Amino acid sequence: MASLSQDGTLGGVRLLVVEDEARLATALQRGLQGEGFAVDVAADGPTGLEMARHGGYDAMILDVMLPGLSGYRVVRQLRAEEHWLPVLMLSAKDGEYDQADGLDCGADDYLTKPFSYVVLLARLRALLRRGAPQRPTVLTVGALRLDPAERRVTLDGAEITLTAREYALLEYLMRRAGEVVSKTELLDHVWDASIETAPNAVEVYVGYLRRKLGRDVLETVRGAGYRLSA
Repeated sequence: MASLSQDGTLGGVRLLVVEDEARLATALQRGLQGEGFAVDVAADGPTGLEMARHGGYDAMILDVMLPGLSGYRVVRQLRAEEHWLPVLMLSAKDGEYDQADGLDCGADDYLTKPFSYVVLLARLRALLRRGAPQRPTVLTVGALRLDPAERRVTLDGAEITLTAREYALLEYLMRRAGEVVSKTELLDHVWDASIETAPNAVEVYVGYLRRKLGRDVLETVRGAGYRLSA
């Protein structure tokens, strides 16, 4: 895994760029190599998926629109296989729902084209500092059980299907079980800080969770936030 030096650079970093626009792929490869990264390039989804599985990379820059297999499907497959390679997704689609789709399918960050190379580097460094997460422990609150390694949620033994955003929200609340968590804190930790998100997004997703888990699981503390209790 890469190591962060005192000047903020990263050494020994292997990156995978999956991009079918040849000029952009070449520009990214040359630019990133100039920053000291070792960079491999794949031009289609199936090749990128196979390289990501077995290449031992520290992070991947992944385009959405790819031949053979979309970027969405690539990252979904990796997450289904419990492969936690950090993924920075690139797309010409700049709508908020497009960005939400990218994050919900398992990407760690999302950058729209055309993008600033300086911003891309900054976001890439942030991903590399965080690194791939360690295999986490199972979280249990009453009859509710969440296994981060398998990304499975069960209630009274029955599996509950959640979107990636619902899952992230529930995981954060379970890690703070019994505590009151404000909307602002949830926006800061569950949503991408670089993307403007309406405050009522928290209410919307809390509603989704209540419909799937039961209204008694998530308590609204008026004027303060939400509390998950057994």
